Amino acid sequence: MTAPTQQPDLDIDPISARILRILARNGRIPNQQLAAEVGLSPSACLRRVQELERRGAIQGYRASIAPAARAAGFTAYVTIGLSRHTNEAQRAFEHACLAAPQVRECHNITGSVEYLLRVEVRDLEAYRRFHIEVLGAFPQIATITTHVVMGSPKDDRA
Repeated sequence: MTAPTQQPDLDIDPISARILRILARNGRIPNQQLAAEVGLSPSACLRRVQELERRGAIQGYRASIAPAARAAGFTAYVTIGLSRHTNEAQRAFEHACLAAPQVRECHNITGSVEYLLRVEVRDLEAYRRFHIEVLGAFPQIATITTHVVMGSPKDDRA
């Protein structure tokens, strides 16, 4: 949760864009298969992937872990409004989010509140404890609104 960085100007041609789409779906695809899917030789494809990594278009590779394997059967999106709109209050809140393993995502947003969190815990009781012990312990929080996820018909996060 650091200050946003300037995104590099990435001039992506159609072949590189296709490589990125395929890797977003399957980051473990063998280079030979990726090359065949985009119509390049394996060596040319590997050079493109390495260049995309070097330029920051590919920021990393992750495993997508099932919530059940993380003991996270309960997901909620939580909006947070701060009572003090200072850099110090925001940094303190972001630091608290970094320290809370239940917070899987923290976004500083515009609108009527300052933050949107994705929180994953075992169950409703675990969320209640998180709400009281973590969010409730932060003095600059003015509002908390919880949106419980009932299902996710589409989720493209890697």
